[in-house]
Amino acid sequence: MTPTGKTMEAALNELKQAISSLENAVDVRVERERDQGEIEGEVRRVHADRSRLAQELDQAEFRANRLEEVNREVSRRLVTAMETIRAVLDR
Repeated sequence: MTPTGKTMEAALNELKQAISSLENAVDVRVERERDQGEIEGEVRRVHADRSRLAQELDQAEFRANRLEEVNREVSRRLVTAMETIRAVLDR
């Protein structure tokens, strides 16, 4: 082979290696972007779940407070009823 042929062959080999490296870099980049997209989707789902759970917690706290109020009212009425019954029995 002539020196030019060897130089051409070496240049072609370098070009093939460069193209292979570029393809690998592109594959890594595409994989990283796909992973990033999946992570962003998961973050959106977590935020949606958090919002839903926060809303459910607020509703549960509201119901618990309402039950406490009703419980206090029932207790107050029972005390009034017992006092009325005692007053009637004491006559």
